[in-house]
Order: sequence, then structure tokens, then C-alpha cells
Amino acid sequence: MRIVVKVGTHAIAKKTGRPDYAALRRLVAQLCALREAGNEVVFVSSGAVAAGVEALGLPGRPSDLNDVQMCAAVGQARFIAGYEKLFGERGVKIGQVLLTHYDFEEHRRAKNVKASLEHLVRTGIIPVVNENDVVADEELKGSTFGDNDWLSCLIAKLVRADALVLLTTVDGLLDENGKRIARVDSLRNVGKLVKPGEKGNLSKGGMDSKLKAVREAVNSGIDTYIANGRRTVLEALLAGRSVGTFFPGATL
Repeated sequence: MRIVVKVGTHAIAKKTGRPDYAALRRLVAQLCALREAGNEVVFVSSGAVAAGVEALGLPGRPSDLNDVQMCAAVGQARFIAGYEKLFGERGVKIGQVLLTHYDFEEHRRAKNVKASLEHLVRTGIIPVVNENDVVADEELKGSTFGDNDWLSCLIAKLVRADALVLLTTVDGLLDENGKRIARVDSLRNVGKLVKPGEKGNLSKGGMDSKLKAVREAVNSGIDTYIANGRRTVLEALLAGRSVGTFFPGATL
């Protein structure tokens, strides 16, 4: 089974932006377990900009593009070094992959991305993918990956994943009363039924960006999940237990 797992900034960072190592260790353990069970795993992780925010002593994610790129440049080294240590403790090798919108807009580049990711997973290496915020200029156009939600969807489509898991800080899609919705078979009116939630001061995502990614993935035939990244949920989710919100992929 080929699985793309995406984790949002706030699921792995404290309010200051400093990495939450308890959450990170828990998540890495789950990803390694999936791989050990014979699955091919692509891991999409936010957090580099947040790490830079903390390192530079800023109060939150800046709005100026140059400052965002500065935070990404400072934080990226810390970000990947932390993952390399945690995965290495479990004997798993990782490979860093930084992407922008341009890598998907041109056929040759997208083909190269696909080939690289597939070679990594087939070799037993877990790709750790993130938007290349140091050089990305999409925010100038009002177009971003939405804290990597859309990026994870594009990757899932590109590598023809069987499942896409979006990990956040809530237990799944919540209704207007804050109660988890276990399964959604139709996205037609889902925006009117759910509590959107708010994005935090370290990220640029939110439930709206997740639902956009979910819609595209589901319409591409990919089973998709939203679940709490601060809990041990991956094995249970993929075993069919109700610990998040399940969006079955459309039959193509």
C-alpha cells in the first residue's frame, strides 16, 4: 500500500514554534511502523518556517514574504536535522524533497518529481517533503500550498497513492457542535455542516485548505483521512477503525 501522510505545523510544534519532540517521536514511530509493515510511505511535513520563527525570536509567522523566506532558510536545517535524528534512531533513512508549484505545472518537472519519489520509497527511504519556502513566490500571487495540504494532495495524485492522511490538531472534521464526523460520503454540502476552525499564528492552513485537498484527492479515487496528529492514529485509521474522519475515494 502506498500512503502519503501530511502533518501540519501545530501538530508537531509548541506555541512558540519550538519543535514538540514528544509529538514528533510519536509520529515518527508510527511512520516507521507503517514502513516496517511493508507499506510505501511519503511523508509531507510542515514546520520549517515555524522552526525559523522560534530561532529568530519572532512572535509569530511574519506576513512579509522576505521574512517568511528568511524564517524558512533558518528553520529548514533544524527541521530536517531533527527528523534525521529521530528516524535514524529507528534505523530508517530519510531523503529531503523541497518543492514549489512550478514543479507540478510543467510536465517534465512533474515527471522527474514522480520518478524521484518512487525511487526513494522503493529503496526503503522515506521522503520528507516540504514546500520550498526559501524560494517560493506564490504568496505574492495569493496562491500557496496551504500549510502543505494542497501539496500533499498533488503528491498523492502524482504517485498514485492508495491513501492520503492529513494530520492536524483536532480529531477529524467537526460539525457545528464540535462533534467529530466519522465518515463523509459526499462533499457537496460539507462546508455548510462543519465547524471550519482557525489556523494558528505559525501556519497558513486551516480546515478550509484541508477540505480543498480532500475534494481533489477523493475525486481522484484516493481514500482520504483527517485525524489528530497528536495521537497515535495511523495504524488504527488504515485498519478501518473510527479515529478520524474518512472520505472514501470516488470509483473511477
